[in-house]
Amino acid sequence: MASSRVKAVLGAILACGLCVYAVAYADLWLRARSAYLEGEKHLEWARRPELKAAALDRLLAEKEGRLRAEFSAGRIDEAELKQRLELARFERDEAFRESSLKYACVWFRTVGELFSPPESRWVVLARAKLPLAKGLWKRELEAKKIPYQDYMLE
Repeated sequence: MASSRVKAVLGAILACGLCVYAVAYADLWLRARSAYLEGEKHLEWARRPELKAAALDRLLAEKEGRLRAEFSAGRIDEAELKQRLELARFERDEAFRESSLKYACVWFRTVGELFSPPESRWVVLARAKLPLAKGLWKRELEAKKIPYQDYMLE
């Protein structure tokens, strides 16, 4: 009787442990996928800057809409609206000037360093794409005549 109870408790503990492991594995897999896709997005933005501009313009339009709604609701006055709109436009312009290749490298490195093990498909793909993105980033820096050392890109 006591041994069957011990077996039941041990079975429940084992089942809970397996569930925790499965949830952690799924979480890492999904985070790796999300980060890899962010890296791919930035790599594509480097190839096609018009996509980056469209995405940033879309975000700006959404932010402007929210700010105008706050103004219409009386939560902010006209001076604050102008200031926040100006800031939003400045942030969009700065984001456009930022290197998409730098962010691609950061996202691919993040996948390889933070989301492995397990060695998921996304980790393997990110590790394969990182040297390509890093090489493109180096060429971009050289074309802009920005001095760098390899350790700075890590």
